[in-house]
Amino acid sequence: MAVYTDISEDDLKTFLAAYDVGDLTSYKGIAEGVENSNFLLHTTTGAFILTLYEKRVDPGDLPFFLGLMQHLADRGLNCPLPLARKDGALLGTLSGRPAAMITFLEGMWLRKPEAAHCREVGRALADMHVAGEGFALSRENALSVSGWRPLWEKAKDRADEVQPGLGEEIAAELDHLEAEWPTDLPSGVIHADLFPDNVFFLGENLSGLIDFYFACNDLLAYDVSICLNAWCFEKDGAFNMTKGMALLSGYQSVRPLTAGEIAALPLLARGSALRFFLTRLYDWLTTPAGALVVKKDPLEYLRKLQFHRSVNTALEYGLTISEPDA
Repeated sequence: MAVYTDISEDDLKTFLAAYDVGDLTSYKGIAEGVENSNFLLHTTTGAFILTLYEKRVDPGDLPFFLGLMQHLADRGLNCPLPLARKDGALLGTLSGRPAAMITFLEGMWLRKPEAAHCREVGRALADMHVAGEGFALSRENALSVSGWRPLWEKAKDRADEVQPGLGEEIAAELDHLEAEWPTDLPSGVIHADLFPDNVFFLGENLSGLIDFYFACNDLLAYDVSICLNAWCFEKDGAFNMTKGMALLSGYQSVRPLTAGEIAALPLLARGSALRFFLTRLYDWLTTPAGALVVKKDPLEYLRKLQFHRSVNTALEYGLTISEPDA
């Protein structure tokens, strides 16, 4: 989450008049994240998240995002829900942006997740993949392998400003991934951004998943690889196999990976590392000064990508082929 577009109190009160949420008592911007402008609101009836969809978001994708949250919640997944206006619409306009009110999910995201949390995340990701079956709408993943080179073209001329030799290394990586990327693995609705700040816990218990604005249809195991990158590396850049084992064990307790998915996991992890490197690189180079957004270091994901190049099999992530649920 982030804030790119500011809002005035008067405009916000006018916007809220279209909802049955009572009177505004306070609001503040949320600085974390990179995609939309988000605010935490308190009204006389409770707490809500207000999201303004920025220019990177195609308004045509919003029915997918909002409908998916409703679909998943209907099937038992704990996630926020969009609020309907008094006229029944799920979207309004605020400060020139499409905007939605979202229910507030209790919990906190973890700054220092442990292996037990990773197991819960793996289980929740698999629950989401299963719950997503049958969702009527679909959305192509614009940030999968076919979208990486166009994104790279926007940043490559300045890449060596970030690190010498970066341009040559990433060009070679793109060539390899485009040639080897699998196309015949199980697919479905994926979250595509299940980082620690998008998973809430109450104590040791996972209370829900948030921020579905990268969700799309793609390879299910690619979503697993995103979580390996997001949850299983330490601050010093080392891969924590105990966390990897826990995450994969939790996932497989709900949805066992196929042999093809297991074989492809190191390549998928390289690809997901490259995907987040590229978006971070682009944002690092182009985010204007003064924006209320936390820029993220692209080199963190370059180091993860380099680690995955050394991995030969998914066993090196801690995968065990047959395991009982705990």
